[in-house]
Amino acid sequence: MIIDRTGGTRRLGYRAAAGVFAVGMAGTTLPTPLYGLYRTQLGFSELMVTVVFAVYALGVITVLLLAGNVSDEVGRRPVLLCALGLSAASALCFVFEGGLPMLLLGRVLSGFAAGLFSGAATAAVLELAGPGQEAHAGFAATAANMGGLGCGPLLSGLLAQYAPWPLVLPFLVHLLLVAGAAGVTWFLPETVGHPHRPRKLRPQGLRLPPEVRGVFTPSAVAAFAGFSLLGLFTAVAPSFVGETLGVRNLAVSGLIVFTVFLGSTAGQSLTERIGVRRALPGGCLVLVVGLLLVATSLAMTSLPLLVIGAVCGGVGQGLAFRAGLTAVGRAAPPEHRGGTISAFFLVAYLGISLPVVGVGALTLVLGLRGAGLAFSGCVIVLAVAVGLYVLLHPPADED
Repeated sequence: MIIDRTGGTRRLGYRAAAGVFAVGMAGTTLPTPLYGLYRTQLGFSELMVTVVFAVYALGVITVLLLAGNVSDEVGRRPVLLCALGLSAASALCFVFEGGLPMLLLGRVLSGFAAGLFSGAATAAVLELAGPGQEAHAGFAATAANMGGLGCGPLLSGLLAQYAPWPLVLPFLVHLLLVAGAAGVTWFLPETVGHPHRPRKLRPQGLRLPPEVRGVFTPSAVAAFAGFSLLGLFTAVAPSFVGETLGVRNLAVSGLIVFTVFLGSTAGQSLTERIGVRRALPGGCLVLVVGLLLVATSLAMTSLPLLVIGAVCGGVGQGLAFRAGLTAVGRAAPPEHRGGTISAFFLVAYLGISLPVVGVGALTLVLGLRGAGLAFSGCVIVLAVAVGLYVLLHPPADED
Protein backbone atom coordinates (compact mmCIF):
# COMPACT_ATOMS: atom_id res chain seq x y z
CA MET A 1 0.00 0.00 0.00
CA ILE A 2 1.39 3.41 -1.01
CA ILE A 3 0.41 6.55 0.87
CA ASP A 4 -1.20 9.29 -1.25
CA ARG A 5 0.10 12.78 -0.64
CA THR A 6 -0.47 16.26 -2.03
CA GLY A 7 1.22 17.17 -5.25
CA GLY A 8 3.39 19.92 -3.75
CA THR A 9 4.87 17.67 -1.07
CA ARG A 10 5.49 14.86 -3.50
CA ARG A 11 7.15 17.10 -6.09
CA LEU A 12 9.57 18.38 -3.48
CA GLY A 13 10.04 14.87 -2.14
CA TYR A 14 10.97 13.10 -5.37
CA ARG A 15 13.65 15.68 -6.22
CA ALA A 16 15.11 15.42 -2.74
CA ALA A 17 15.02 11.63 -2.89
CA ALA A 18 16.78 11.73 -6.27
CA GLY A 19 19.51 13.90 -4.72
CA VAL A 20 20.01 11.37 -1.92
CA PHE A 21 20.15 8.59 -4.51
CA ALA A 22 22.82 10.45 -6.52
CA VAL A 23 25.01 11.05 -3.44
CA GLY A 24 24.80 7.38 -2.48
CA MET A 25 25.69 6.11 -5.94
CA ALA A 26 28.58 8.59 -6.34
CA GLY A 27 30.31 6.94 -3.41
CA THR A 28 30.33 3.58 -5.17
CA THR A 29 32.53 4.83 -8.05
CA LEU A 30 34.85 7.19 -6.15
CA PRO A 31 37.81 4.73 -6.27
CA THR A 32 37.67 4.33 -10.07
CA PRO A 33 40.44 6.81 -11.07
CA LEU A 34 42.46 5.84 -7.98
CA TYR A 35 43.06 2.19 -8.83
CA GLY A 36 46.38 3.07 -10.49
CA LEU A 37 47.57 4.70 -7.25
CA TYR A 38 46.43 1.68 -5.24
CA ARG A 39 48.22 -0.64 -7.67
CA THR A 40 51.46 1.30 -7.18
CA GLN A 41 51.05 1.46 -3.41
CA LEU A 42 49.90 -2.12 -2.83
CA GLY A 43 51.50 -3.82 -5.83
CA PHE A 44 48.61 -5.83 -7.28
CA SER A 45 47.79 -6.76 -10.88
CA GLU A 46 45.10 -5.67 -13.34
CA LEU A 47 43.28 -8.90 -12.55
CA MET A 48 43.13 -7.88 -8.88
CA VAL A 49 41.67 -4.51 -9.92
CA THR A 50 38.78 -6.31 -11.58
CA VAL A 51 38.44 -8.64 -8.58
CA VAL A 52 38.19 -5.63 -6.26
CA PHE A 53 35.56 -4.22 -8.59
CA ALA A 54 33.71 -7.54 -8.71
CA VAL A 55 33.68 -7.75 -4.91
CA TYR A 56 31.62 -4.56 -4.98
CA ALA A 57 29.19 -6.10 -7.45
CA LEU A 58 29.02 -9.24 -5.30
CA GLY A 59 27.96 -7.06 -2.38
CA VAL A 60 25.24 -5.48 -4.51
CA ILE A 61 23.93 -8.84 -5.70
CA THR A 62 23.97 -10.33 -2.19
CA VAL A 63 21.81 -7.50 -0.82
CA LEU A 64 19.43 -7.63 -3.78
CA LEU A 65 18.96 -11.37 -3.24
CA LEU A 66 18.58 -11.21 0.55
CA ALA A 67 16.87 -7.87 1.07
CA GLY A 68 15.79 -6.51 -2.29
CA ASN A 69 12.16 -6.30 -1.16
CA VAL A 70 12.77 -5.21 2.44
CA SER A 71 11.80 -1.57 1.75
CA ASP A 72 8.33 -2.81 0.70
CA GLU A 73 7.89 -3.97 4.30
CA VAL A 74 9.88 -1.68 6.60
CA GLY A 75 9.52 1.48 4.50
CA ARG A 76 11.76 3.43 2.14
CA ARG A 77 13.26 5.87 4.65
CA PRO A 78 14.78 3.32 7.07
CA VAL A 79 16.39 1.46 4.18
CA LEU A 80 17.79 4.67 2.70
CA LEU A 81 19.25 5.66 6.09
CA CYS A 82 20.81 2.21 6.44
CA ALA A 83 22.30 2.50 2.92
CA LEU A 84 23.80 5.90 3.79
CA GLY A 85 25.31 4.39 6.95
CA LEU A 86 26.94 1.64 4.90
CA SER A 87 28.20 4.22 2.42
CA ALA A 88 29.80 6.17 5.27
CA ALA A 89 31.39 2.99 6.65
CA SER A 90 32.81 2.23 3.20
CA ALA A 91 34.33 5.71 2.96
CA LEU A 92 35.95 5.28 6.37
CA CYS A 93 37.55 2.03 5.17
CA PHE A 94 39.23 3.98 2.39
CA VAL A 95 40.21 6.85 4.68
CA PHE A 96 41.99 4.44 7.04
CA GLU A 97 43.04 2.01 4.27
CA GLY A 98 46.08 0.00 5.27
CA GLY A 99 46.22 -2.70 2.62
CA LEU A 100 44.19 -4.90 0.32
CA PRO A 101 41.85 -6.32 3.04
CA MET A 102 40.52 -2.85 3.95
CA LEU A 103 40.18 -2.04 0.27
CA LEU A 104 38.09 -5.16 -0.26
CA LEU A 105 36.00 -4.47 2.85
CA GLY A 106 35.32 -0.93 1.69
CA ARG A 107 34.14 -2.20 -1.70
CA VAL A 108 31.90 -4.85 -0.15
CA LEU A 109 30.25 -2.26 2.12
CA SER A 110 29.85 0.03 -0.87
CA GLY A 111 28.15 -2.82 -2.73
CA PHE A 112 25.78 -3.39 0.20
CA ALA A 113 24.86 0.30 0.11
CA ALA A 114 24.29 0.29 -3.65
CA GLY A 115 22.11 -2.81 -3.37
CA LEU A 116 19.84 -1.09 -0.86
CA PHE A 117 19.76 2.16 -2.83
CA SER A 118 18.90 0.50 -6.14
CA GLY A 119 15.46 -0.74 -5.17
CA ALA A 120 14.47 1.54 -2.27
CA ALA A 121 15.63 4.87 -3.73
CA THR A 122 14.20 4.17 -7.18
CA ALA A 123 10.84 3.22 -5.65
CA ALA A 124 10.89 6.27 -3.35
CA VAL A 125 11.54 8.67 -6.22
CA LEU A 126 8.74 7.15 -8.31
CA GLU A 127 6.27 7.14 -5.43
CA LEU A 128 6.96 10.71 -4.29
CA ALA A 129 5.92 12.09 -7.68
CA GLY A 130 2.60 13.88 -7.83
CA PRO A 131 -0.11 13.40 -10.46
CA GLY A 132 1.27 14.11 -13.91
CA GLN A 133 4.85 14.01 -12.64
CA GLU A 134 5.47 10.30 -13.19
CA ALA A 135 7.59 10.80 -16.33
CA HIS A 136 9.76 13.44 -14.63
CA ALA A 137 10.21 11.20 -11.62
CA GLY A 138 11.15 8.24 -13.81
CA PHE A 139 13.88 10.32 -15.43
CA ALA A 140 14.98 11.69 -12.04
CA ALA A 141 15.39 8.14 -10.68
CA THR A 142 17.47 6.79 -13.54
CA ALA A 143 19.43 10.04 -13.97
CA ALA A 144 20.26 10.10 -10.25
CA ASN A 145 21.52 6.53 -10.52
CA MET A 146 23.68 7.01 -13.62
CA GLY A 147 24.55 10.64 -12.88
CA GLY A 148 25.68 9.74 -9.38
CA LEU A 149 27.81 6.88 -10.71
CA GLY A 150 29.39 9.28 -13.21
CA CYS A 151 30.05 12.09 -10.72
CA GLY A 152 32.02 9.79 -8.40
CA PRO A 153 35.04 9.32 -10.74
CA LEU A 154 34.91 12.96 -11.83
CA LEU A 155 35.01 14.21 -8.23
CA SER A 156 37.75 11.86 -7.06
CA GLY A 157 39.83 12.39 -10.21
CA LEU A 158 39.80 16.16 -9.81
CA LEU A 159 40.57 16.02 -6.09
CA ALA A 160 43.29 13.38 -6.49
CA GLN A 161 45.01 15.33 -9.27
CA TYR A 162 44.76 18.89 -7.97
CA ALA A 163 44.30 18.66 -4.17
CA PRO A 164 46.36 17.14 -1.34
CA TRP A 165 45.84 13.63 0.10
CA PRO A 166 44.68 11.99 -3.17
CA LEU A 167 43.68 8.71 -1.49
CA VAL A 168 41.92 10.35 1.46
CA LEU A 169 40.33 13.68 0.52
CA PRO A 170 37.74 12.28 -1.98
CA PHE A 171 36.31 10.05 0.75
CA LEU A 172 36.28 12.82 3.35
CA VAL A 173 34.30 15.00 0.94
CA HIS A 174 31.91 12.15 0.33
CA LEU A 175 31.40 11.68 4.08
CA LEU A 176 30.21 15.30 4.25
CA LEU A 177 27.83 14.70 1.35
CA VAL A 178 26.49 11.56 3.03
CA ALA A 179 25.85 13.49 6.25
CA GLY A 180 23.82 16.06 4.30
CA ALA A 181 21.92 13.33 2.45
CA ALA A 182 21.06 11.65 5.77
CA GLY A 183 19.57 14.92 7.01
CA VAL A 184 17.44 15.20 3.87
CA THR A 185 16.34 11.57 4.14
CA TRP A 186 15.20 12.07 7.72
CA PHE A 187 12.59 14.59 6.52
CA LEU A 188 11.42 12.69 3.43
CA PRO A 189 7.79 11.54 3.52
CA GLU A 190 7.36 7.79 3.97
CA THR A 191 5.51 6.29 1.00
CA VAL A 192 4.91 2.77 2.37
CA GLY A 193 1.66 2.44 4.26
CA HIS A 194 1.80 0.50 7.57
CA PRO A 195 5.53 -0.34 7.50
CA HIS A 196 6.44 -3.23 9.78
CA ARG A 197 9.43 -5.28 10.80
CA PRO A 198 9.76 -8.41 8.63
CA ARG A 199 9.48 -11.67 10.52
CA LYS A 200 12.69 -12.98 9.03
CA LEU A 201 15.18 -12.13 6.30
CA ARG A 202 14.77 -14.62 3.50
CA PRO A 203 16.33 -14.74 0.04
CA GLN A 204 14.14 -12.97 -2.48
CA GLY A 205 15.54 -14.68 -5.56
CA LEU A 206 13.90 -13.72 -8.83
CA ARG A 207 10.29 -14.40 -7.91
CA LEU A 208 8.29 -11.90 -9.92
CA PRO A 209 4.62 -10.90 -9.87
CA PRO A 210 2.74 -12.40 -12.82
CA GLU A 211 2.05 -8.90 -14.21
CA VAL A 212 5.79 -8.31 -14.74
CA ARG A 213 7.04 -11.55 -16.24
CA GLY A 214 6.29 -10.77 -19.87
CA VAL A 215 8.29 -7.53 -19.91
CA PHE A 216 10.99 -8.43 -17.40
CA THR A 217 13.23 -10.71 -19.48
CA PRO A 218 13.96 -8.44 -22.46
CA SER A 219 14.24 -5.39 -20.20
CA ALA A 220 16.63 -7.04 -17.76
CA VAL A 221 18.84 -8.64 -20.43
CA ALA A 222 19.15 -5.26 -22.19
CA ALA A 223 20.22 -3.80 -18.83
CA PHE A 224 22.76 -6.64 -18.47
CA ALA A 225 24.36 -5.72 -21.81
CA GLY A 226 24.41 -2.00 -21.04
CA PHE A 227 25.86 -2.46 -17.56
CA SER A 228 28.60 -4.61 -19.07
CA LEU A 229 29.80 -1.51 -20.91
CA LEU A 230 29.65 0.51 -17.67
CA GLY A 231 31.68 -2.18 -15.93
CA LEU A 232 34.34 -2.06 -18.61
CA PHE A 233 34.76 1.69 -18.22
CA THR A 234 34.70 1.82 -14.43
CA ALA A 235 37.09 -1.11 -13.94
CA VAL A 236 39.44 -1.12 -16.94
CA ALA A 237 39.28 2.18 -18.86
CA PRO A 238 41.47 4.17 -16.41
CA SER A 239 44.22 1.54 -16.75
CA PHE A 240 43.94 1.62 -20.54
CA VAL A 241 44.11 5.41 -20.55
CA GLY A 242 47.15 5.45 -18.29
CA GLU A 243 49.13 2.46 -19.57
CA THR A 244 48.26 2.25 -23.27
CA LEU A 245 47.55 5.89 -24.10
CA GLY A 246 50.10 7.29 -21.64
CA VAL A 247 47.66 9.80 -20.10
CA ARG A 248 48.58 9.93 -16.40
CA ASN A 249 46.31 12.80 -15.37
CA LEU A 250 43.76 11.37 -12.90
CA ALA A 251 41.27 14.12 -13.68
CA VAL A 252 41.30 13.10 -17.35
CA SER A 253 40.74 9.45 -16.37
CA GLY A 254 37.80 10.47 -14.18
CA LEU A 255 36.41 12.67 -16.95
CA ILE A 256 36.56 9.83 -19.50
CA VAL A 257 34.63 7.53 -17.17
CA PHE A 258 32.20 10.40 -16.52
CA THR A 259 31.46 10.69 -20.25
CA VAL A 260 29.90 7.23 -20.49
CA PHE A 261 27.53 8.08 -17.63
CA LEU A 262 26.86 11.51 -19.14
CA GLY A 263 25.90 9.72 -22.35
CA SER A 264 23.66 7.42 -20.32
CA THR A 265 21.86 10.37 -18.74
CA ALA A 266 21.40 11.94 -22.19
CA GLY A 267 19.96 8.68 -23.50
CA GLN A 268 17.55 8.50 -20.59
CA SER A 269 16.31 12.02 -21.35
CA LEU A 270 15.34 10.85 -24.86
CA THR A 271 13.48 7.72 -23.79
CA GLU A 272 10.17 9.37 -22.97
CA ARG A 273 9.81 11.10 -26.33
CA ILE A 274 10.92 7.98 -28.23
CA GLY A 275 8.69 5.66 -26.20
CA VAL A 276 9.52 2.43 -24.40
CA ARG A 277 8.50 0.31 -27.38
CA ARG A 278 11.18 1.85 -29.62
CA ALA A 279 13.75 2.85 -26.99
CA LEU A 280 14.62 -0.72 -25.96
CA PRO A 281 15.67 -2.01 -29.41
CA GLY A 282 16.97 1.44 -30.41
CA GLY A 283 19.11 1.59 -27.29
CA CYS A 284 20.60 -1.81 -28.07
CA LEU A 285 21.46 -0.64 -31.60
CA VAL A 286 23.18 2.54 -30.37
CA LEU A 287 24.99 0.47 -27.73
CA VAL A 288 26.38 -1.76 -30.50
CA VAL A 289 27.64 1.29 -32.40
CA GLY A 290 29.30 2.58 -29.23
CA LEU A 291 30.97 -0.76 -28.59
CA LEU A 292 32.27 -0.86 -32.17
CA LEU A 293 33.80 2.58 -31.64
CA VAL A 294 35.35 1.48 -28.33
CA ALA A 295 36.81 -1.61 -29.99
CA THR A 296 38.21 0.53 -32.81
CA SER A 297 39.76 2.92 -30.28
CA LEU A 298 41.48 -0.02 -28.58
CA ALA A 299 42.79 -1.36 -31.88
CA MET A 300 44.03 2.06 -33.07
CA THR A 301 45.09 3.37 -29.63
CA SER A 302 42.93 6.46 -30.12
CA LEU A 303 41.73 8.57 -27.18
CA PRO A 304 39.20 10.62 -29.22
CA LEU A 305 37.55 7.44 -30.51
CA LEU A 306 37.42 6.07 -26.96
CA VAL A 307 35.60 9.19 -25.77
CA ILE A 308 33.17 9.15 -28.72
CA GLY A 309 32.53 5.44 -28.16
CA ALA A 310 31.93 6.10 -24.44
CA VAL A 311 29.35 8.78 -25.17
CA CYS A 312 27.62 6.75 -27.89
CA GLY A 313 27.60 3.55 -25.84
CA GLY A 314 26.35 5.49 -22.84
CA VAL A 315 23.46 6.93 -24.86
CA GLY A 316 22.47 3.43 -25.95
CA GLN A 317 22.76 2.09 -22.41
CA GLY A 318 20.67 4.98 -21.10
CA LEU A 319 17.92 4.49 -23.67
CA ALA A 320 17.63 0.77 -23.00
CA PHE A 321 18.07 1.09 -19.23
CA ARG A 322 15.36 3.68 -18.68
CA ALA A 323 12.99 1.98 -21.12
CA GLY A 324 13.43 -1.33 -19.32
CA LEU A 325 13.11 0.17 -15.85
CA THR A 326 10.02 2.14 -16.90
CA ALA A 327 8.36 -0.94 -18.37
CA VAL A 328 9.13 -3.05 -15.31
CA GLY A 329 8.13 -0.31 -12.84
CA ARG A 330 4.81 0.29 -14.59
CA ALA A 331 3.98 -3.40 -14.70
CA ALA A 332 4.83 -4.06 -11.02
CA PRO A 333 2.02 -3.75 -8.46
CA PRO A 334 2.83 -1.09 -5.80
CA GLU A 335 3.18 -3.59 -2.94
CA HIS A 336 5.89 -5.48 -4.88
CA ARG A 337 7.53 -2.55 -6.67
CA GLY A 338 10.68 -2.36 -4.52
CA GLY A 339 11.36 -6.09 -4.83
CA THR A 340 10.67 -6.13 -8.58
CA ILE A 341 12.98 -3.19 -9.24
CA SER A 342 15.64 -4.87 -7.10
CA ALA A 343 15.35 -8.02 -9.23
CA PHE A 344 15.86 -5.86 -12.33
CA PHE A 345 19.01 -4.34 -10.81
CA LEU A 346 20.23 -7.78 -9.77
CA VAL A 347 20.40 -8.87 -13.41
CA ALA A 348 21.99 -5.55 -14.36
CA TYR A 349 24.72 -5.92 -11.74
CA LEU A 350 25.49 -9.42 -12.94
CA GLY A 351 26.33 -7.64 -16.19
CA ILE A 352 28.62 -5.18 -14.44
CA SER A 353 30.56 -7.89 -12.57
CA LEU A 354 30.88 -11.24 -14.37
CA PRO A 355 32.14 -9.93 -17.76
CA VAL A 356 34.58 -7.53 -16.08
CA VAL A 357 36.23 -10.34 -14.11
CA GLY A 358 36.55 -12.19 -17.40
CA VAL A 359 38.30 -9.17 -18.90
CA GLY A 360 40.70 -9.11 -15.95
CA ALA A 361 41.53 -12.77 -16.46
CA LEU A 362 42.00 -12.28 -20.21
CA THR A 363 44.52 -9.48 -19.60
CA LEU A 364 46.91 -12.12 -18.26
CA VAL A 365 46.81 -13.90 -21.64
CA LEU A 366 45.89 -11.28 -24.24
CA GLY A 367 46.99 -8.06 -22.57
CA LEU A 368 44.75 -5.10 -21.79
CA ARG A 369 44.03 -4.22 -25.42
CA GLY A 370 43.30 -7.79 -26.52
CA ALA A 371 41.04 -8.41 -23.53
CA GLY A 372 39.11 -5.22 -24.29
CA LEU A 373 38.61 -6.27 -27.90
CA ALA A 374 37.38 -9.74 -26.91
CA PHE A 375 35.02 -8.21 -24.36
CA SER A 376 33.62 -5.72 -26.90
CA GLY A 377 32.94 -8.53 -29.37
CA CYS A 378 31.02 -10.60 -26.81
CA VAL A 379 28.84 -7.70 -25.66
CA ILE A 380 28.14 -6.69 -29.27
CA VAL A 381 26.78 -10.18 -29.96
CA LEU A 382 24.62 -10.02 -26.82
CA ALA A 383 23.27 -6.53 -27.59
CA VAL A 384 22.39 -7.53 -31.17
CA ALA A 385 20.55 -10.64 -29.91
CA VAL A 386 18.60 -8.63 -27.33
CA GLY A 387 17.75 -5.93 -29.86
CA LEU A 388 16.38 -8.49 -32.31
CA TYR A 389 14.37 -10.20 -29.56
CA VAL A 390 12.82 -6.92 -28.42
CA LEU A 391 11.93 -6.01 -32.00
CA LEU A 392 9.99 -9.27 -32.23
CA HIS A 393 8.53 -9.04 -28.70
CA PRO A 394 8.27 -5.32 -27.88
CA PRO A 395 6.96 -4.15 -24.49
CA ALA A 396 3.79 -2.11 -24.53
CA ASP A 397 3.96 1.70 -24.41
CA GLU A 398 1.68 2.88 -21.60
CA ASP A 399 1.74 6.64 -21.92
